[in-house]
Amino acid sequence: MLIPSRFASLLSRLRRWRVPLLALLAAALLLWVLDALFPPPLPREEAGLVIVDRHGTPLRNYPAASGVWRYPVRLSEVSPLYVEALLNYEDRWFYQHAGVNPVAVLRAAWQWGRSGHIVSGGSTLTMQVARILEPPPRTVWGKARQMLRALQLEWHLSKDEILTLYLNHAPMGGIVEGVEMASRAYLGKPAKALSHGEAAMLAALPQAPSRLRPDRWPDRATAARNKVLDRLAGFGVWSREIAEDARIERVIAQPPRGEWLAPLAAERLRAAARRQVAGQPKQPVAQGRRRVIASMLDADIQANVERMLLDRLPLLPPKVSMAVLVMENDSLAVRGYAGSADFADNQRFAHVDMVRGIRSPGSTLKPFLYAMALDEGLIHGESLLTDAPQSFGGYQPGNFQAAFSGPVSMSEALQRSLNVPAVDVLDRLGPEHFAAQLGKAGLKLRMQRGAAPNLSLILGGGGTTLEELVGAYRALAHGGVAGSPRLSVEVPRREARIMSAGAAWIVRDILETGGRPDRPFAGGPARLAWKTGTSFGFRDAWAVGVTDGYTVGVWVGRPDGTPNPGFFGANVAAPLLKDIVAALPGVTGARRGVRPASVTAAQICWPLGLTRAATESAQCHELRTAWLLNGAAPPTLPDRSRAGGLIDTIWLDAAGRRVTPECDPAAHAEQVARWPLWLEPWLSPAIRARYAPAWSPDCPQHVSAAALRIVGIESGSVVRPAAGASEATVSAALLGSGGAAWWLQNGELVASSEGGAAVKLTFRHNGPVRLTALDGNGRHDSVVFTVAGFGATR
Repeated sequence: MLIPSRFASLLSRLRRWRVPLLALLAAALLLWVLDALFPPPLPREEAGLVIVDRHGTPLRNYPAASGVWRYPVRLSEVSPLYVEALLNYEDRWFYQHAGVNPVAVLRAAWQWGRSGHIVSGGSTLTMQVARILEPPPRTVWGKARQMLRALQLEWHLSKDEILTLYLNHAPMGGIVEGVEMASRAYLGKPAKALSHGEAAMLAALPQAPSRLRPDRWPDRATAARNKVLDRLAGFGVWSREIAEDARIERVIAQPPRGEWLAPLAAERLRAAARRQVAGQPKQPVAQGRRRVIASMLDADIQANVERMLLDRLPLLPPKVSMAVLVMENDSLAVRGYAGSADFADNQRFAHVDMVRGIRSPGSTLKPFLYAMALDEGLIHGESLLTDAPQSFGGYQPGNFQAAFSGPVSMSEALQRSLNVPAVDVLDRLGPEHFAAQLGKAGLKLRMQRGAAPNLSLILGGGGTTLEELVGAYRALAHGGVAGSPRLSVEVPRREARIMSAGAAWIVRDILETGGRPDRPFAGGPARLAWKTGTSFGFRDAWAVGVTDGYTVGVWVGRPDGTPNPGFFGANVAAPLLKDIVAALPGVTGARRGVRPASVTAAQICWPLGLTRAATESAQCHELRTAWLLNGAAPPTLPDRSRAGGLIDTIWLDAAGRRVTPECDPAAHAEQVARWPLWLEPWLSPAIRARYAPAWSPDCPQHVSAAALRIVGIESGSVVRPAAGASEATVSAALLGSGGAAWWLQNGELVASSEGGAAVKLTFRHNGPVRLTALDGNGRHDSVVFTVAGFGATR
C-alpha cells in the first residue's frame, strides 16, 4: 500500500525521536512510581488541639503528640500584612516558580563559589516547607532531595495550600510552631490583628527561631524586624513612612505559655471529641485541617468567674473547692464553667469536676416542690402551712435554725427555706411523683441502692449535680421549661416542661420579692431570684439564681465529702452568686415580661385559705393578698391531727359565752373557723377567742380528761441562778402524755422527752421565756416565766 508522502515524512521523524520519547515516557513512569513509593511527607500528626470560646478566643491549648504548640489557621485568617512581609522577604516569586527558583539557585551557587562559604541558600518558600516536613542532611544530596520534595509538593498541592502549610508549621522558637500560635504566645493577639512591625518581626523569626525569640532577645528580634522593613520599603511594597513608623514600635513579648481558661470544661470537650473520632484513621492535614473545638463559653465571663474564685480562696480552709456554672437561658449555652476553685491547687482536688459531681442538693429542690403543688391545685401563694414539730410516719424533720414559727404562708416557707412545711407538702404531693417529674426534666435524683423516693428528698435525701440543677432552675425564667446546659454547638438542644408558666412566675416572684402582690419590689440593682441549700453535716453549700438572661449555680464544699461546719449556702455560696450575677453583661433591674394571664392577685383569709369573697366575715381571722393560679384558691390543707375539717360548730349563749345545748336550751349554734391543731401554741389570745370563746360559768367546761399540763415551773415564776452559778436550771415534765413530747423555748426546739419523763432546761441570760410542750397528737401546754439574776438584761 502506498503511503502519502506527508505521512511518510512524519513516520520518519517519529523514528528519529523514538528513543528520546521512550526515554521521556519511561522517566515519567519512573517519577510516577517513585511518587507512589515515596509520597510527599505531608504532616499526619494531629495539630495541637485548641479549645476556643464562642468568638474564637482560645481558652486552652493542648500540644501535639510531639509536644509542640500549634494553632491551626487558614490563609484567610492571617493578616495580609504578614503574608506580604513573608513573601517579599523570603520568596518574591513564590507564585511564579514551580517549587525551585533556578535564578536563586544559580545565584546561591555563584556566591558559594566566589566566597567559599554559603551566603544564601537559594531556598524557595516551597523548599522551606519541604525542609520543615522532612529535614534533610546538610549536604549537596540533602539539598537536591529538598528540591525534589519541593517539586513534588508543587505537583500535589496548590500554592495556597503550600503557603498554609508554612503558616502552620514554621518554627517560631522553642515548642511554638506556626504564625498563629506565635502571635498569640508572644504578642497575646491573633495573627489577623498584627501591625506592620509585628508582621515583619514574625516573618523574620523562622530564619533563626532560637536566636531571634522576642521574649528572650528583643534587641535581636528588633534588628531582624528592621531588616525586613528595609527590604519591603526598598521593594516599594510598603512606603518609607509606614516602615519608619513600624521601626518605632518596641518589641515587647511575653514568654510562651498555654492558655488555661476553663481547664475542666476543655478536658470535657476534648474527651467528647476523642469518643467521637475513636477508631477513625488519621488523615493528612496538609491543607490546614483545623484541630479546634468550638465551645459556647464566653472568655470574658469565664475569666471573671475564675478571678472571683481565686479571690475567695484565702477565705476557705484547705481542701475546700468551689464550682460555678453560668448558662444563658434562651440558647442553653454555657457561658462560664469552673469545675474547681483553682486548677493549679491539687490540695483542693483541682482535677475533680464538681459541675458534674453527684452531691446532696440540700434545700435547693423546694422551688420545684411548691411549683408542682401549685399546678396540682394543692396550694396558692399564701396558703397556710404549719411550721411546728411533727412526725411523718416516724420521720421528724427540723429546721436549719432549730426553731419553729408556727403559722407560715407558702411564700414565707419557701423564702425562709423552712423544712417542716416542705415535708408536709411533699407528703401530700407524693415523693415518687415529685422525683419522676424532676427526672423527666433532666434532674435525676440518685438514691442509695435499693431505696425508693421518700420524704427526705426535699431536704437533700437524693443526689444530683450542679449542671442538672442549673438546667432545671432555668424553668423559672423560661415559662416553666427546663433545659440541659450546652457546652458546645454539637450538643443537641434538650428541653422539657417541669411546671406551668404560671407556677414558674409565682415561684420566681417569691424568690425575687417575697411573693407579696401588695408589696413593691425592694431588691438590689438586678432582679435575681435565688435559693440556697445546705446538705446534711455541712458537706455541700449551694446557691442557684435566675435572671431574665442567665441561670447561675454555685457549689462550695470538699469533693471528698468531708463536712465543713459553719459552711452553708447563705454565707459562702450566695455572696459569690450575687457577685457573679452583678458582673454578667446585660443583667439589669428592668422588670421582666408580662405576668401570665393564668396568674391573678386576690385577697384570701386565714385559717381557711379561701378568697375573701368566699369566706364569712367572722371566719376571716387574718387577711392576706396572694397570687392565684388559674383563679383557684385551694383551701388550707387538711389538719393531720384533727378530723372533720377546719369548720367547727359551737354553742353560744346570749352573752356570747360558750355553752352546750344541755346546759342552755336557748343557746344558738354558730360555725367558726378553727386553725390546725399544731398551730394553736403560736396563736394570740385574740385569735383563739374568735373560735374558742370563754365558757359560761353557768355551764361546766368540757375539757378532755387527757389534757396536758407542764409541771415543775408555773406561769409568772421568776427563775434565778444559784449564788455564783453561771446558769439557771429548771426540771420540767409533761403530765397526760404517754408518748413523745417536744419542748420549745420561745419557738425554738430545745429538748424532747418520752413517756412523761422530765427534761432539764438551762438558761444563761435574763428575759421572758415562753415554754411550750407538744405531744404527737398536737396537744400542748404553755407556761410563761422570767429568767433574772444575770446582771444587765440581754
